[in-house]
Amino acid sequence: MTAPSDLIERLGHAPGTRGIILNADDFGMCHAANVAIAELLDAGLVDSATIMVPCSWSPEAFAFAASRTDLDVGVHLVLTSEWTRYRWRPLTAAASLIDGDGFFPVDVVAVETRAAYDEVAAEIAAQLRTALDAGVDVTHLDNHMGSVYGLATGRDFLEQVFALAAANGLPFRLPRRMDGAESDAELRDKLARAAAAADSLGVEIIDRLWSHPFELVGEGTAAEETYEQVRDGFVTLLRAVPAGVTEIYLHPMVDGEELRAAVDFASPKREFERRLLADPVVLRVIEDEGLVRIGWRALRDLQRGTTR
Repeated sequence: MTAPSDLIERLGHAPGTRGIILNADDFGMCHAANVAIAELLDAGLVDSATIMVPCSWSPEAFAFAASRTDLDVGVHLVLTSEWTRYRWRPLTAAASLIDGDGFFPVDVVAVETRAAYDEVAAEIAAQLRTALDAGVDVTHLDNHMGSVYGLATGRDFLEQVFALAAANGLPFRLPRRMDGAESDAELRDKLARAAAAADSLGVEIIDRLWSHPFELVGEGTAAEETYEQVRDGFVTLLRAVPAGVTEIYLHPMVDGEELRAAVDFASPKREFERRLLADPVVLRVIEDEGLVRIGWRALRDLQRGTTR
C-alpha cells in the first residue's frame, strides 16, 4: 500500500490540500434526524450520512437513500443503544450483544467486554445486507459510539469490520491519527496496527476524525452557551483543519417533541448542529480557508479502482 500521508493525492488533489468530509451521523435514528439530514444532503450542505439500520426510523432513511443514489450514504454500524426511553435491538439472534432487557447495551464497555467476535461479524454483516437489500448504494461504513475501536478496554472488533469492508469494497471510518496519540504510546501503537491491518486488506481509511468539541454547559442557566458561541467554536475547528482528509461528523436533528422524548437530555445541541451546516458564516469560512469538500464515494471509487 502507499504511504499513509498520500490519500489526498491519490484522490487527485495537490499535495497539501486540506480535504474535509462533512458527515451526518445517526440517519434513521428518528424522524427528527431524517428530516434534518435529508434536507442537508439534498442541499449539498453535508457530503455524506450514515444510517443506523436497527433503529425504528431506518426504513424512512432507506427510502430516501434508495431514491437518491447520487448522494453518499453509508451504514453506521450499531452495537450500542444508549438512551433510556428509546432502544433498539440486534437484527440477529446474538445473545452476547444484548442486555437484560433484550436491547443492545447502553455503553461501549459492555460491548467490548461481552460481545462474541462471531456474533459481531454476523450482526454487522446483517446491517449492511439490510441496507443493500433496501436499495441503498452504500458508499462506506462507520460505527456508532466507536464501539468497534477497542478504546475503552483494548478489545476491539476491527478484524470483523475490515473483513466486511474488504469483501464489499467499502472504505471505513478509521483515523490514522488521533488527537492525544502523540503523547500516548499505547494509543499510537494501536492506531498504527489498525491502519496496517486496513492497508493489508486494501480498505481505505481517513487521516483524521474530528467532531465539534463543544459540550453545552449550564443548560437552563445564564451560563448556557448560545448558538453564536457554538458557531464560533466550529469556525475555530474548521480553521485548524490540516492537510490530508479529515472527516468532521455531526448529528443534525430537528429539535422538537419527538427528539426530546427519545433522548435523555433536553438540549438544543442537535438543532445547533443542524444550523451550523447551513450557516452562511460557516460556509464562508470553508470557502475562505480553501477547504476541499470530499465525499466517501471518492474513497470507495479509489478502493475499487474505478473512476466516475
